[in-house]
Amino acid sequence: MTDLSNSSTLDLSHQILDNLPVAIYTTDSEGRITYFNRAAADFAGREPELGKDQWCVTHKLFTTDGQVLPHDQCPMAIALRENRPVRNQSAISQRPDGTRVPFLPYPTPLHDDQGRLVGAVNMLFDLTDRHLADEARHHLSAIVESSFDAIVSKDLNGVIKSWNSGAQRLFGYTADEAVGRSVTMLIPDDHLDEEPRILERIRKGERVETYETIRRRKDGSLVPVSLTISPVRNAVGRIIGASKIARDISIAKESEYRIRMLMREVNHRVKNQYSVIISMIRETSKRSSTPAEFERQVRERIMALSLSHDLLVSGDWRGATIFELLLAQAKPFGNEERISMAGPSLTLNPNAVQYLGIAFHELATNSAKYGVLSAAEGTISVQWKVSQAGDLKRFQLIWKERDGPQVQNIGHGGFGTVVLQRVAPAAVSGTGVLEYDSHGVTWTLEAPLSQLEASVDSEHVDPQAIDEVIGGPEFEVLP
Repeated sequence: MTDLSNSSTLDLSHQILDNLPVAIYTTDSEGRITYFNRAAADFAGREPELGKDQWCVTHKLFTTDGQVLPHDQCPMAIALRENRPVRNQSAISQRPDGTRVPFLPYPTPLHDDQGRLVGAVNMLFDLTDRHLADEARHHLSAIVESSFDAIVSKDLNGVIKSWNSGAQRLFGYTADEAVGRSVTMLIPDDHLDEEPRILERIRKGERVETYETIRRRKDGSLVPVSLTISPVRNAVGRIIGASKIARDISIAKESEYRIRMLMREVNHRVKNQYSVIISMIRETSKRSSTPAEFERQVRERIMALSLSHDLLVSGDWRGATIFELLLAQAKPFGNEERISMAGPSLTLNPNAVQYLGIAFHELATNSAKYGVLSAAEGTISVQWKVSQAGDLKRFQLIWKERDGPQVQNIGHGGFGTVVLQRVAPAAVSGTGVLEYDSHGVTWTLEAPLSQLEASVDSEHVDPQAIDEVIGGPEFEVLP
Protein backbone atom coordinates (compact mmCIF):
# COMPACT_ATOMS: atom_id res chain seq x y z
CA MET A 1 0.00 0.00 0.00
CA THR A 2 1.09 3.59 -0.65
CA ASP A 3 2.13 5.74 2.31
CA LEU A 4 1.64 9.46 3.08
CA SER A 5 5.34 9.77 3.90
CA ASN A 6 8.37 7.56 4.21
CA SER A 7 8.85 8.12 7.89
CA SER A 8 9.07 5.16 10.23
CA THR A 9 6.32 6.74 12.38
CA LEU A 10 3.83 6.53 9.52
CA ASP A 11 4.95 2.99 8.75
CA LEU A 12 4.17 2.01 12.33
CA SER A 13 0.85 3.86 12.19
CA HIS A 14 -0.17 2.03 9.02
CA GLN A 15 0.74 -1.31 10.59
CA ILE A 16 -1.56 -0.49 13.45
CA LEU A 17 -4.36 0.72 11.16
CA ASP A 18 -4.03 -2.32 8.90
CA ASN A 19 -4.96 -4.56 11.80
CA LEU A 20 -7.92 -2.56 13.04
CA PRO A 21 -11.41 -4.06 12.30
CA VAL A 22 -12.79 -0.62 11.43
CA ALA A 23 -12.67 0.68 7.82
CA ILE A 24 -10.13 3.57 7.67
CA TYR A 25 -8.68 5.44 4.70
CA THR A 26 -6.89 8.75 4.02
CA THR A 27 -6.85 11.26 1.15
CA ASP A 28 -4.72 14.17 0.08
CA SER A 29 -6.09 17.71 0.05
CA GLU A 30 -7.71 17.07 -3.37
CA GLY A 31 -9.56 14.06 -2.06
CA ARG A 32 -7.43 11.46 -3.87
CA ILE A 33 -7.11 8.28 -1.80
CA THR A 34 -3.59 7.83 -0.41
CA TYR A 35 -4.15 4.90 1.99
CA PHE A 36 -6.79 2.32 2.99
CA ASN A 37 -6.67 -0.63 5.37
CA ARG A 38 -7.96 -4.14 4.75
CA ALA A 39 -11.22 -3.45 6.63
CA ALA A 40 -11.90 -0.54 4.23
CA ALA A 41 -11.39 -2.77 1.16
CA ASP A 42 -13.67 -5.43 2.68
CA PHE A 43 -16.27 -2.81 3.45
CA ALA A 44 -16.18 -1.42 -0.10
CA GLY A 45 -16.03 -4.86 -1.70
CA ARG A 46 -13.23 -3.65 -3.98
CA GLU A 47 -9.60 -2.56 -4.05
CA PRO A 48 -9.52 1.25 -4.44
CA GLU A 49 -6.92 2.73 -6.81
CA LEU A 50 -4.52 4.89 -4.82
CA GLY A 51 -3.98 8.35 -6.22
CA LYS A 52 -6.91 7.89 -8.64
CA ASP A 53 -10.07 7.10 -6.68
CA GLN A 54 -11.36 10.25 -5.07
CA TRP A 55 -13.32 11.13 -1.96
CA CYS A 56 -14.45 7.64 -0.93
CA VAL A 57 -13.34 4.01 -1.23
CA THR A 58 -16.88 2.90 -2.10
CA HIS A 59 -18.13 1.89 -5.55
CA LYS A 60 -21.39 3.89 -5.43
CA LEU A 61 -23.07 6.05 -2.84
CA PHE A 62 -26.73 6.73 -1.94
CA THR A 63 -28.47 8.89 0.59
CA THR A 64 -30.46 7.17 3.34
CA ASP A 65 -33.69 7.75 1.37
CA GLY A 66 -32.24 5.96 -1.68
CA GLN A 67 -31.16 8.94 -3.82
CA VAL A 68 -27.87 8.76 -5.74
CA LEU A 69 -25.11 10.60 -3.86
CA PRO A 70 -22.24 11.80 -6.11
CA HIS A 71 -18.81 11.18 -4.60
CA ASP A 72 -17.93 14.86 -4.76
CA GLN A 73 -20.91 15.59 -2.49
CA CYS A 74 -20.20 12.91 0.05
CA PRO A 75 -19.29 13.78 3.69
CA MET A 76 -15.52 13.37 2.94
CA ALA A 77 -15.74 15.89 0.06
CA ILE A 78 -17.61 18.33 2.31
CA ALA A 79 -14.99 17.93 5.07
CA LEU A 80 -12.17 18.77 2.63
CA ARG A 81 -13.95 21.65 0.89
CA GLU A 82 -15.09 23.26 4.14
CA ASN A 83 -12.02 22.20 6.14
CA ARG A 84 -14.07 20.81 9.04
CA PRO A 85 -15.09 17.45 10.49
CA VAL A 86 -18.46 16.17 9.34
CA ARG A 87 -20.55 14.17 11.80
CA ASN A 88 -23.95 12.42 11.96
CA GLN A 89 -24.46 12.18 8.19
CA SER A 90 -25.06 8.53 7.44
CA ALA A 91 -25.18 7.18 3.89
CA ILE A 92 -25.47 3.91 1.97
CA SER A 93 -22.62 2.25 0.10
CA GLN A 94 -23.24 -0.08 -2.83
CA ARG A 95 -20.63 -2.72 -3.53
CA PRO A 96 -19.82 -3.89 -7.07
CA ASP A 97 -21.93 -7.04 -6.44
CA GLY A 98 -24.98 -4.86 -5.71
CA THR A 99 -24.96 -5.29 -1.94
CA ARG A 100 -25.95 -2.13 -0.09
CA VAL A 101 -24.47 -1.32 3.30
CA PRO A 102 -25.67 1.53 5.55
CA PHE A 103 -22.79 3.28 7.27
CA LEU A 104 -21.80 6.29 9.35
CA PRO A 105 -18.63 8.17 8.22
CA TYR A 106 -16.33 10.26 10.40
CA PRO A 107 -14.30 12.42 7.92
CA THR A 108 -11.75 14.64 9.67
CA PRO A 109 -9.34 17.07 7.96
CA LEU A 110 -5.54 16.67 8.53
CA HIS A 111 -3.16 19.68 8.83
CA ASP A 112 0.62 20.16 8.77
CA ASP A 113 2.67 22.01 11.39
CA GLN A 114 1.72 25.35 9.82
CA GLY A 115 -2.00 24.48 9.94
CA ARG A 116 -2.31 23.98 6.20
CA LEU A 117 -4.81 21.39 4.97
CA VAL A 118 -2.90 18.35 3.68
CA GLY A 119 -5.65 15.74 3.50
CA ALA A 120 -8.20 13.92 5.61
CA VAL A 121 -8.84 10.64 7.39
CA ASN A 122 -12.17 8.82 7.43
CA MET A 123 -13.59 5.97 9.48
CA LEU A 124 -16.61 4.08 8.18
CA PHE A 125 -18.85 2.32 10.71
CA ASP A 126 -21.02 -0.44 9.25
CA LEU A 127 -24.59 0.11 10.50
CA THR A 128 -26.04 -3.11 9.07
CA ASP A 129 -26.47 -4.83 12.43
CA ARG A 130 -27.93 -1.69 13.96
CA HIS A 131 -30.35 -1.27 11.04
CA LEU A 132 -31.36 -4.91 11.26
CA ALA A 133 -31.95 -4.51 14.98
CA ASP A 134 -33.95 -1.33 14.40
CA GLU A 135 -35.94 -3.03 11.65
CA ALA A 136 -36.65 -6.01 13.88
CA ARG A 137 -37.63 -3.68 16.70
CA HIS A 138 -39.98 -1.67 14.46
CA HIS A 139 -41.39 -4.88 13.01
CA LEU A 140 -42.01 -6.28 16.47
CA SER A 141 -43.51 -2.98 17.59
CA ALA A 142 -45.88 -3.02 14.60
CA ILE A 143 -46.92 -6.59 15.39
CA VAL A 144 -47.56 -5.74 19.03
CA GLU A 145 -49.52 -2.61 18.16
CA SER A 146 -51.65 -4.31 15.52
CA SER A 147 -52.35 -7.41 17.62
CA PHE A 148 -55.98 -7.92 18.56
CA ASP A 149 -54.81 -9.38 21.87
CA ALA A 150 -53.94 -7.09 24.75
CA ILE A 151 -50.13 -6.95 25.14
CA VAL A 152 -48.87 -5.20 28.27
CA SER A 153 -45.45 -4.98 29.90
CA LYS A 154 -44.77 -4.20 33.54
CA ASP A 155 -41.76 -3.86 35.81
CA LEU A 156 -41.01 -6.07 38.79
CA ASN A 157 -43.13 -3.84 41.00
CA GLY A 158 -46.17 -4.44 38.80
CA VAL A 159 -46.14 -0.95 37.28
CA ILE A 160 -47.37 -0.85 33.67
CA LYS A 161 -44.63 0.19 31.21
CA SER A 162 -46.30 -0.34 27.82
CA TRP A 163 -49.86 -0.72 26.57
CA ASN A 164 -50.96 -1.59 23.03
CA SER A 165 -54.23 -0.78 21.23
CA GLY A 166 -55.48 -4.32 21.92
CA ALA A 167 -55.22 -3.57 25.64
CA GLN A 168 -57.22 -0.38 25.12
CA ARG A 169 -59.95 -2.31 23.29
CA LEU A 170 -60.09 -5.03 25.94
CA PHE A 171 -59.80 -2.98 29.14
CA GLY A 172 -61.04 0.45 28.05
CA TYR A 173 -58.03 2.47 29.27
CA THR A 174 -55.89 4.50 26.85
CA ALA A 175 -52.12 4.14 27.00
CA ASP A 176 -51.85 7.52 28.73
CA GLU A 177 -54.30 6.37 31.40
CA ALA A 178 -52.62 3.00 31.97
CA VAL A 179 -48.85 3.49 31.70
CA GLY A 180 -47.32 4.30 35.08
CA ARG A 181 -50.18 2.76 37.08
CA SER A 182 -50.17 -0.54 38.92
CA VAL A 183 -51.45 -3.52 36.98
CA THR A 184 -53.66 -4.32 39.98
CA MET A 185 -56.15 -1.79 38.62
CA LEU A 186 -57.18 -4.58 36.23
CA ILE A 187 -57.50 -7.27 38.89
CA PRO A 188 -60.75 -7.81 40.83
CA ASP A 189 -60.44 -7.86 44.60
CA ASP A 190 -61.04 -11.60 44.83
CA HIS A 191 -58.15 -12.26 42.41
CA LEU A 192 -55.53 -9.90 43.88
CA ASP A 193 -53.59 -12.82 45.32
CA GLU A 194 -52.61 -13.81 41.76
CA GLU A 195 -50.23 -10.87 41.22
CA PRO A 196 -47.67 -11.65 44.00
CA ARG A 197 -47.47 -15.26 42.83
CA ILE A 198 -46.97 -14.15 39.23
CA LEU A 199 -44.20 -11.68 40.11
CA GLU A 200 -42.47 -14.28 42.25
CA ARG A 201 -42.32 -16.69 39.33
CA ILE A 202 -41.18 -13.95 36.93
CA ARG A 203 -38.28 -13.01 39.26
CA LYS A 204 -37.21 -16.67 39.07
CA GLY A 205 -37.19 -16.44 35.29
CA GLU A 206 -40.19 -18.72 34.91
CA ARG A 207 -42.81 -18.33 32.21
CA VAL A 208 -46.41 -18.41 33.39
CA GLU A 209 -48.18 -20.71 30.98
CA THR A 210 -51.60 -19.77 29.65
CA TYR A 211 -54.30 -19.84 32.29
CA GLU A 212 -57.81 -18.48 32.53
CA THR A 213 -58.87 -15.84 35.01
CA ILE A 214 -61.02 -12.73 35.40
CA ARG A 215 -60.00 -9.11 34.87
CA ARG A 216 -61.79 -5.79 35.36
CA ARG A 217 -62.41 -3.17 32.69
CA LYS A 218 -62.38 0.58 33.13
CA ASP A 219 -66.18 0.64 33.38
CA GLY A 220 -66.05 -1.90 36.22
CA SER A 221 -67.36 -4.83 34.20
CA LEU A 222 -65.58 -8.18 34.48
CA VAL A 223 -64.20 -10.06 31.50
CA PRO A 224 -62.89 -13.64 31.32
CA VAL A 225 -59.38 -13.71 29.83
CA SER A 226 -56.58 -16.16 29.14
CA LEU A 227 -53.18 -14.88 30.25
CA THR A 228 -49.65 -15.80 29.18
CA ILE A 229 -46.85 -14.05 31.09
CA SER A 230 -43.11 -14.14 30.32
CA PRO A 231 -40.02 -12.52 31.86
CA VAL A 232 -38.47 -9.49 30.14
CA ARG A 233 -34.67 -9.23 30.25
CA ASN A 234 -32.33 -6.33 29.52
CA ALA A 235 -29.24 -6.39 27.27
CA VAL A 236 -27.14 -8.24 29.87
CA GLY A 237 -29.84 -10.82 30.59
CA ARG A 238 -31.10 -9.42 33.89
CA ILE A 239 -34.86 -9.77 34.46
CA ILE A 240 -36.38 -6.30 34.61
CA GLY A 241 -40.09 -7.03 34.21
CA ALA A 242 -42.72 -9.11 32.46
CA SER A 243 -44.78 -9.10 29.31
CA LYS A 244 -48.39 -10.21 29.45
CA ILE A 245 -50.66 -11.30 26.62
CA ALA A 246 -54.35 -11.20 27.55
CA ARG A 247 -57.01 -12.63 25.27
CA ASP A 248 -60.73 -12.00 25.66
CA ILE A 249 -62.39 -15.42 25.95
CA SER A 250 -65.94 -14.14 26.50
CA ILE A 251 -67.13 -15.64 23.21
CA ALA A 252 -65.38 -18.92 23.95
CA LYS A 253 -66.96 -19.07 27.40
CA GLU A 254 -70.35 -18.27 25.93
CA SER A 255 -69.84 -21.00 23.32
CA GLU A 256 -68.89 -23.47 26.05
CA TYR A 257 -72.04 -22.56 27.94
CA ARG A 258 -74.15 -22.94 24.81
CA ILE A 259 -72.53 -26.29 24.05
CA ARG A 260 -73.30 -27.49 27.58
CA MET A 261 -76.88 -26.32 27.23
CA LEU A 262 -77.08 -27.95 23.81
CA MET A 263 -75.77 -31.21 25.19
CA ARG A 264 -78.40 -31.07 27.92
CA GLU A 265 -81.02 -30.41 25.29
CA VAL A 266 -79.70 -33.23 23.11
CA ASN A 267 -79.72 -35.53 26.12
CA HIS A 268 -83.30 -34.53 26.87
CA ARG A 269 -84.41 -35.03 23.27
CA VAL A 270 -82.60 -38.37 22.93
CA LYS A 271 -84.26 -39.66 26.09
CA ASN A 272 -87.58 -38.37 24.80
CA GLN A 273 -87.11 -40.11 21.45
CA TYR A 274 -85.93 -43.33 23.08
CA SER A 275 -89.09 -43.34 25.17
CA VAL A 276 -91.30 -42.73 22.15
CA ILE A 277 -89.52 -45.32 19.99
CA ILE A 278 -89.57 -47.98 22.73
CA SER A 279 -93.26 -47.39 23.34
CA MET A 280 -93.86 -47.33 19.59
CA ILE A 281 -92.14 -50.69 19.23
CA ARG A 282 -94.07 -52.16 22.16
CA GLU A 283 -97.48 -51.01 20.99
CA THR A 284 -96.77 -51.90 17.35
CA SER A 285 -95.77 -55.40 18.37
CA LYS A 286 -99.12 -55.83 20.13
CA ARG A 287 -100.97 -54.97 16.93
CA SER A 288 -98.82 -56.76 14.33
CA SER A 289 -99.91 -60.18 13.11
CA THR A 290 -96.57 -61.12 11.53
CA PRO A 291 -92.89 -60.19 12.05
CA ALA A 292 -92.79 -58.66 8.56
CA GLU A 293 -95.74 -56.40 9.34
CA PHE A 294 -94.13 -55.41 12.64
CA GLU A 295 -90.82 -54.57 10.95
CA ARG A 296 -92.52 -52.51 8.23
CA GLN A 297 -94.66 -50.47 10.61
CA VAL A 298 -91.79 -49.73 13.00
CA ARG A 299 -89.54 -48.72 10.11
CA GLU A 300 -92.19 -46.38 8.66
CA ARG A 301 -92.85 -44.72 12.01
CA ILE A 302 -89.18 -44.21 12.77
CA MET A 303 -88.72 -42.75 9.29
CA ALA A 304 -91.55 -40.34 10.06
CA LEU A 305 -89.69 -39.22 13.18
CA SER A 306 -86.58 -38.83 11.03
CA LEU A 307 -88.41 -36.53 8.61
CA SER A 308 -89.38 -34.24 11.48
CA HIS A 309 -85.80 -34.26 12.75
CA ASP A 310 -84.51 -33.30 9.31
CA LEU A 311 -86.73 -30.22 9.38
CA LEU A 312 -85.44 -29.27 12.82
CA VAL A 313 -81.80 -29.77 11.87
CA SER A 314 -82.17 -27.64 8.73
CA GLY A 315 -83.74 -24.94 10.90
CA ASP A 316 -81.03 -25.14 13.60
CA TRP A 317 -83.62 -26.63 15.99
CA ARG A 318 -85.57 -23.40 16.11
CA GLY A 319 -88.66 -25.20 14.82
CA ALA A 320 -90.61 -25.65 11.58
CA THR A 321 -93.81 -24.31 10.07
CA ILE A 322 -97.01 -26.34 9.82
CA PHE A 323 -96.77 -26.14 6.01
CA GLU A 324 -93.28 -27.67 6.05
CA LEU A 325 -94.24 -30.39 8.51
CA LEU A 326 -97.38 -31.45 6.65
CA LEU A 327 -95.63 -31.60 3.29
CA ALA A 328 -92.69 -33.57 4.73
CA GLN A 329 -94.97 -36.21 6.27
CA ALA A 330 -97.38 -36.46 3.32
CA LYS A 331 -94.81 -36.53 0.51
CA PRO A 332 -93.74 -40.21 0.95
CA PHE A 333 -97.34 -41.29 0.26
CA GLY A 334 -97.73 -39.31 -2.98
CA ASN A 335 -100.76 -37.27 -4.10
CA GLU A 336 -99.80 -34.49 -1.68
CA GLU A 337 -101.32 -32.03 -4.17
CA ARG A 338 -104.73 -33.29 -3.00
CA ILE A 339 -104.04 -31.87 0.46
CA SER A 340 -105.10 -28.24 0.89
CA MET A 341 -103.70 -26.18 3.76
CA ALA A 342 -104.95 -22.92 5.21
CA GLY A 343 -104.05 -21.03 8.33
CA PRO A 344 -101.88 -18.25 9.78
CA SER A 345 -98.09 -18.42 9.50
CA LEU A 346 -96.93 -20.29 12.59
CA THR A 347 -93.60 -21.83 13.52
CA LEU A 348 -93.95 -24.86 15.75
CA ASN A 349 -91.44 -25.45 18.52
CA PRO A 350 -89.23 -28.59 18.29
CA ASN A 351 -91.42 -30.58 20.67
CA ALA A 352 -94.58 -29.84 18.68
CA VAL A 353 -92.80 -30.61 15.41
CA GLN A 354 -91.90 -34.09 16.59
CA TYR A 355 -95.30 -35.08 18.03
CA LEU A 356 -97.46 -33.43 15.40
CA GLY A 357 -95.17 -35.04 12.86
CA ILE A 358 -96.07 -38.45 14.31
CA ALA A 359 -99.77 -37.53 14.20
CA PHE A 360 -99.62 -36.37 10.56
CA HIS A 361 -97.78 -39.57 9.65
CA GLU A 362 -100.50 -41.74 11.22
CA LEU A 363 -103.23 -39.74 9.47
CA ALA A 364 -101.45 -39.97 6.11
CA THR A 365 -100.78 -43.69 6.60
CA ASN A 366 -104.45 -44.36 7.33
CA SER A 367 -105.50 -42.25 4.35
CA ALA A 368 -103.09 -44.11 2.06
CA LYS A 369 -104.56 -47.44 3.20
CA TYR A 370 -108.25 -46.69 3.53
CA GLY A 371 -108.96 -43.05 2.75
CA VAL A 372 -108.53 -40.32 0.17
CA LEU A 373 -104.89 -41.06 -0.63
CA SER A 374 -105.81 -44.67 -1.50
CA ALA A 375 -108.25 -43.65 -4.25
CA ALA A 376 -108.44 -41.44 -7.30
CA GLU A 377 -111.01 -39.10 -5.78
CA GLY A 378 -111.43 -37.04 -2.67
CA THR A 379 -109.54 -34.29 -0.89
CA ILE A 380 -107.94 -33.64 2.44
CA SER A 381 -108.39 -30.23 4.03
CA VAL A 382 -106.05 -29.15 6.85
CA GLN A 383 -107.02 -25.88 8.47
CA TRP A 384 -105.79 -24.21 11.62
CA LYS A 385 -106.51 -21.01 13.45
CA VAL A 386 -105.60 -19.07 16.59
CA SER A 387 -108.33 -17.63 18.82
CA GLN A 388 -108.38 -15.61 22.02
CA ALA A 389 -109.83 -17.31 25.10
CA GLY A 390 -109.67 -14.89 27.97
CA ASP A 391 -106.01 -14.09 28.63
CA LEU A 392 -104.81 -17.11 26.66
CA LYS A 393 -104.52 -17.80 22.97
CA ARG A 394 -105.84 -21.14 21.77
CA PHE A 395 -104.73 -23.13 18.76
CA GLN A 396 -107.04 -25.39 16.74
CA LEU A 397 -106.19 -27.67 13.83
CA ILE A 398 -108.66 -29.82 11.84
CA TRP A 399 -107.68 -32.60 9.42
CA LYS A 400 -110.77 -33.50 7.36
CA GLU A 401 -111.13 -36.01 4.54
CA ARG A 402 -113.99 -35.64 2.04
CA ASP A 403 -115.35 -37.64 -0.90
CA GLY A 404 -113.01 -40.55 -0.36
CA PRO A 405 -113.77 -44.28 -0.29
CA GLN A 406 -116.42 -45.74 2.00
CA VAL A 407 -114.88 -46.02 5.50
CA GLN A 408 -114.38 -49.66 6.42
CA ASN A 409 -114.49 -51.35 9.81
CA ILE A 410 -110.87 -50.69 10.72
CA GLY A 411 -110.68 -52.34 14.12
CA HIS A 412 -109.92 -51.41 17.67
CA GLY A 413 -106.88 -50.49 19.75
CA GLY A 414 -104.79 -49.07 16.89
CA PHE A 415 -101.48 -47.34 17.60
CA GLY A 416 -102.62 -44.45 15.40
CA THR A 417 -105.61 -43.94 17.67
CA VAL A 418 -103.37 -43.73 20.72
CA VAL A 419 -101.13 -41.17 18.99
CA LEU A 420 -104.03 -38.98 17.79
CA GLN A 421 -106.17 -39.13 20.92
CA ARG A 422 -103.48 -39.28 23.59
CA VAL A 423 -99.82 -38.85 22.64
CA ALA A 424 -99.84 -35.82 20.33
CA PRO A 425 -102.44 -33.87 22.38
CA ALA A 426 -100.62 -34.64 25.66
CA ALA A 427 -97.32 -33.46 24.17
CA VAL A 428 -98.80 -29.98 23.68
CA SER A 429 -101.06 -29.96 26.77
CA GLY A 430 -104.14 -30.18 24.58
CA THR A 431 -106.97 -32.47 23.54
CA GLY A 432 -107.52 -34.57 20.45
CA VAL A 433 -110.84 -35.74 18.99
CA LEU A 434 -110.93 -38.43 16.31
CA GLU A 435 -114.10 -38.97 14.26
CA TYR A 436 -114.98 -40.80 11.10
CA ASP A 437 -118.01 -41.16 8.89
CA SER A 438 -118.76 -42.51 5.45
CA HIS A 439 -116.71 -39.75 3.83
CA GLY A 440 -113.50 -40.11 5.83
CA VAL A 441 -111.60 -39.28 8.98
CA THR A 442 -111.71 -35.99 10.87
CA TRP A 443 -109.13 -35.17 13.54
CA THR A 444 -109.37 -32.06 15.68
CA LEU A 445 -106.51 -30.85 17.89
CA GLU A 446 -106.92 -28.02 20.38
CA ALA A 447 -104.15 -26.71 22.67
CA PRO A 448 -102.72 -23.54 24.22
CA LEU A 449 -100.78 -21.65 21.55
CA SER A 450 -97.87 -21.24 23.96
CA GLN A 451 -97.36 -25.01 23.95
CA LEU A 452 -96.93 -25.15 20.16
CA GLU A 453 -95.40 -21.88 19.04
CA ALA A 454 -91.59 -21.64 18.86
CA SER A 455 -90.11 -19.46 21.61
CA VAL A 456 -86.98 -19.21 23.73
CA ASP A 457 -88.62 -20.99 26.66
CA SER A 458 -90.47 -23.81 24.91
CA GLU A 459 -92.09 -26.35 27.19
CA HIS A 460 -90.59 -29.83 27.23
CA VAL A 461 -92.58 -33.03 27.47
CA ASP A 462 -91.76 -35.55 30.17
CA PRO A 463 -90.76 -38.77 28.32
CA GLN A 464 -92.08 -40.90 31.18
CA ALA A 465 -95.47 -39.20 31.01
CA ILE A 466 -95.65 -39.77 27.26
CA ASP A 467 -94.68 -43.40 27.77
CA GLU A 468 -97.52 -43.78 30.26
CA VAL A 469 -99.95 -42.21 27.80
CA ILE A 470 -98.86 -44.54 24.96
CA GLY A 471 -99.01 -47.55 27.23
CA GLY A 472 -102.39 -46.59 28.71
CA PRO A 473 -105.87 -47.94 27.92
CA GLU A 474 -106.43 -48.74 24.26
CA PHE A 475 -108.68 -46.69 22.04
CA GLU A 476 -110.15 -47.59 18.69
CA VAL A 477 -110.37 -46.65 15.02
CA LEU A 478 -106.97 -46.22 13.27
CA PRO A 479 -104.60 -49.20 12.96
